[in-house]
Amino acid sequence: MPSLAELARLVGAELDGDGGQLISAVATLKSAQPDEISFFTNRRYRAELAATRAAAVILAPPDRALFSGPCLLSGNPYLSFARVSALLNPELAPLPGLHPSASVEPTASLGANVAVDANVTIGAGAVIGANCVISAGAVIAAGVEIGAGCRVGVRAVLMEKTRLGARCCIGEGAVLGSRGFGYASDGARWVPVPQLGGVWLGDDVDVGANTTNDRGALEDTVLERGAKLDNQIQVAHGVVIGEDTAIAACVGISGSTRIGKRCTIAGGVGFVGHLDIADGVHITGMSMVTRSIKEAGVYSGYPTDTNDNWRKNTARFHKLDHLARKVAVLERALKNNINSGE
Repeated sequence: MPSLAELARLVGAELDGDGGQLISAVATLKSAQPDEISFFTNRRYRAELAATRAAAVILAPPDRALFSGPCLLSGNPYLSFARVSALLNPELAPLPGLHPSASVEPTASLGANVAVDANVTIGAGAVIGANCVISAGAVIAAGVEIGAGCRVGVRAVLMEKTRLGARCCIGEGAVLGSRGFGYASDGARWVPVPQLGGVWLGDDVDVGANTTNDRGALEDTVLERGAKLDNQIQVAHGVVIGEDTAIAACVGISGSTRIGKRCTIAGGVGFVGHLDIADGVHITGMSMVTRSIKEAGVYSGYPTDTNDNWRKNTARFHKLDHLARKVAVLERALKNNINSGE
């Protein structure tokens, strides 16, 4: 077990207290045991902080006075907690090798230390980089390129013209490169439009379970470096998602929309197609984005507006009936005054 001093050094936090304390695990303030470490970021949990049995707590310097025990002081306690948790819970790497039930075309190329689990299918000409893990039942279609250190989850599907950078993580049941939803009408029937593009992921992209990324109609669908997608998201053909943008579950992004860098999209948000979203935009849950957003900021509602305007209008909406009654009284008074000649 690492000591508190070792953890402080490894995550770049400042040690305040007994650095010799050994730490076995991470835990919540409420459940932590005397050999575990927790974190504190929200003052609503001051009572739990005061009562915790944790050996140490990660917190911000302004909160140091709230806890009498050993601490790791950090300008970003949650980030430091994430790094400590990763150190204490290293991922178990599967043993490299090819499961007997896997089907791998002879022209596919597998790098060093690749682990291919049961019932995996790898198509002709696919290239899988070193230290990748391809989990049970996954399908890697012909010509797919996967960079070094990637993980492909159980029953995930990577279709033709899909390319992954290094260290990508594809969740269970995710589908990359499915045919985009493109049709032209002849007046009576829908005629499919060939989807000729692909899907391209930069380095360090995460795609959650059962998320779908359609291939582009002409140009690629792109998830740039560091993009993070939660579960059950629909990314339509030709969408571009910028670097370090994080998108929560059940978001739907229509075709050819471009989302900038360092955006955060909360759960259930919808986007119509062919929009441009600026860098640094934050959209609150269940909003509907019907027009392009040109400036960084927080946006909410249906259709989206600045969060400040949305909050004001929402508050006023609940007063509409009262205001309507007051207006009706004023209108009657005005009418009576007019009729009486005043």
